[in-house]
Amino acid sequence: MMFAHRIGVRHLVPLLALGLIVGLWLQARPQAAEAAQAVDWSIAGHVLDRQGEPIRDAELALLVNDLDTPITQTLSEPDGTYLLVLPSDLDIQSARIEITRPHFQSYEWLPTSDELTVLQGHDSLTIADFVLDRRFTAGFWIAGGTFLIMLLTIATERLHNTLAALLGIVIIFGVSFVGGAITPDLYILDFERALAYVDFNVIFLLMGMMIMIGIIEETGIFQWLAYQAYRLSGGRAWLLTVILMLITAIVSALLDNVTTMLLMTPITLQIALALEVEPLALILPEVMASNVGGISTLIGTPTNILIGSYAGLGFNEFLVNLTPGVLLALAALIGYMLLRYRKEYRRAGTGISESLLARLKVNARIKDPDRLKKSGIVFSGILVLFVVGEHFHLVPAVTALMGAVFMLLWIRPDIEQMLHAVDWTTLLFFIGLFMVIGAVQEVGMISIIAGWVGDLVGARLVVAVLVLVWIAAFLSGVIANIPFTAAMLPLVRYLTRTIPGAGSQVLFYSLSIGSAMGGNTTLIGASANMVTAGITQRAGYPITFKNFAIVGLPATLITVGVGCGWLLLHFL
Repeated sequence: MMFAHRIGVRHLVPLLALGLIVGLWLQARPQAAEAAQAVDWSIAGHVLDRQGEPIRDAELALLVNDLDTPITQTLSEPDGTYLLVLPSDLDIQSARIEITRPHFQSYEWLPTSDELTVLQGHDSLTIADFVLDRRFTAGFWIAGGTFLIMLLTIATERLHNTLAALLGIVIIFGVSFVGGAITPDLYILDFERALAYVDFNVIFLLMGMMIMIGIIEETGIFQWLAYQAYRLSGGRAWLLTVILMLITAIVSALLDNVTTMLLMTPITLQIALALEVEPLALILPEVMASNVGGISTLIGTPTNILIGSYAGLGFNEFLVNLTPGVLLALAALIGYMLLRYRKEYRRAGTGISESLLARLKVNARIKDPDRLKKSGIVFSGILVLFVVGEHFHLVPAVTALMGAVFMLLWIRPDIEQMLHAVDWTTLLFFIGLFMVIGAVQEVGMISIIAGWVGDLVGARLVVAVLVLVWIAAFLSGVIANIPFTAAMLPLVRYLTRTIPGAGSQVLFYSLSIGSAMGGNTTLIGASANMVTAGITQRAGYPITFKNFAIVGLPATLITVGVGCGWLLLHFL
């Protein structure tokens, strides 16, 4: 009792817990040793599809001596590996392995005489890869049709993006659970398998960035930037356009293009009206610069976030491999916009408006200098962590969450207000999108497309880069680039693995350039376009599909051509 009193109860509890853990460990050691002695041989290998991609969750059952009950069973791992562990007292006269997996034809393995001899000698056996053929059921067509319906409703804006994705999930789960109970041919995937397709690195990275941006934007820094842009331009519309495009591109690389346009569009409208310039002559160059500038970093566009998480590309990889090409494309885009809107810029006044300058100066006051200082310090630290964190295996999602939490703790804003800054609708859209595309991948549709594209490009890396960049650019203008990019990722991984020289990840960078720059083709091509159009519509300056395409299509051809040239020069 005296000893317990001296160390204190608060110290005694952890010691008792530690003692309990050690006791359980010591008790488990003999049991583990017994298990190791009872099981000392196995059968191992891989389960793959026809494209050489690993198949996870394939069920393998070992049956011996013509018995109908399996001796042991297991599921293949995400990398396709499996391990059938056998009891040491098993006597094998004959053996077979049955492999089953939804959406694949069943497969049966029978050992050769030499393999059977190895097993009879109680030696472990590694056998050749099992290659399973796809089985195309009604679920295959339903999953593919659901995906196409989702894309069409998003492209035609018949439903909100999030509602379209949620509708897709409901159809797939309804068919899987209700129809699958009637006939296995209607089964697509279950809820646990659907969750496995959700990339939570993307979800938490977006959430962390949204919280940080919500804190930063309340400081008034963006209004201050617009004021400085107008002051530096001296009221010259063409120079103001260049400055606004550069600011938008840089901010989009550090934050994201949707948030950037949410903040910049109202300010630009105000400046354009005061200068008596057609507002779209300033706003369209801005939004297109935003889509191009965001490509240079991992966090600049939603498509880069998807690609980086899927391919394991960090902040540094995007910065080093894409920034020079982005700068060249941005310079070409600025030149095109100055030529395209030269008449509007000439009609604008050349002098600076003192009344506008005074109004912007009032609105551009930093509202909370202390918050700006603290958030600036934290955000700068997060950018450093994005760059160096890869050396410590610190994933971007964790870095973003750290920044969000540190800002909340240090600045202490209204937590309810900051949680409202998180666009939960967008996060739900991503979750639904991942699940729907996971269903298409599960039934094998993406594998088939990958095989077709693989046959088209063969082993020619240059052809693969050109095809991927331009197909991505074209389809991103027809389909919103986020769902298109998510659907393309498994295909690009297959091409990266099969084409010689693609280990540099050039094909993932090709997808990044094609999908993001292709988003400039049409109004529905990128989320930033639709957000901007919504703001200008409410202000009485609608951006029609036709007007956007007239400006955006040449911009896409120019920037994608420059970006593609950079990829070929840099990688090949």
